[in-house]
Amino acid sequence: MKIYGDVISPFVRMTLVTAHEVGLGDKVDHVVEPVKPTEVNHKLAALNPIGKIPVLETDHGHAVYDSRVIMEYLCHVGGNSVLIPDDGVKRFRVLTLQALGVGLADSAVAYRYETAARPQGLQWEDWMARTVTRINASLDDLEKNWEACLAEAHVGSIAAAVTLSYLDFRLGALNWREGRTRLARFHEDFSARDSMVRTKLG
Repeated sequence: MKIYGDVISPFVRMTLVTAHEVGLGDKVDHVVEPVKPTEVNHKLAALNPIGKIPVLETDHGHAVYDSRVIMEYLCHVGGNSVLIPDDGVKRFRVLTLQALGVGLADSAVAYRYETAARPQGLQWEDWMARTVTRINASLDDLEKNWEACLAEAHVGSIAAAVTLSYLDFRLGALNWREGRTRLARFHEDFSARDSMVRTKLG
């Protein structure tokens, strides 16, 4: 199997962390494939018409895309029912946390593009302010309502931890730890996992 994309992308890193967590780290080739917001990457477009990363190419040459779908695929191939629990109540709690982590990553990456990739003078200030509000609301929710769920390793805690690392790497000025001691402690603990160390940024 191959996973295409740069590990700086939180969406790519989520899938790589998952691969290690389910015991497939040595069976997945990570192919660094950069993406620019205004250009078509033809290699990726041949696998995924949307042209976004990550894309997983199976051993049979089939494409699997969207980070959440890839994470579930890896759990399936790895025979792992811990990262995505079978129990209905717990399963949807975990998947909702995953959606929160991915949504936070969406906002963070979009903000990064707006501030770093868009030509100077063309930034939309109101949109940027709304996006920062969305980021902070997500962080506050993680701090207040998810401590017990974050205490376990699954696709939800992976998504949250990876996105927090992305905030450190790209948007450090947001200072997400301020006033969020439980979330900061979670991130410190989860970042020590072998799957996170093996995919560490920088």
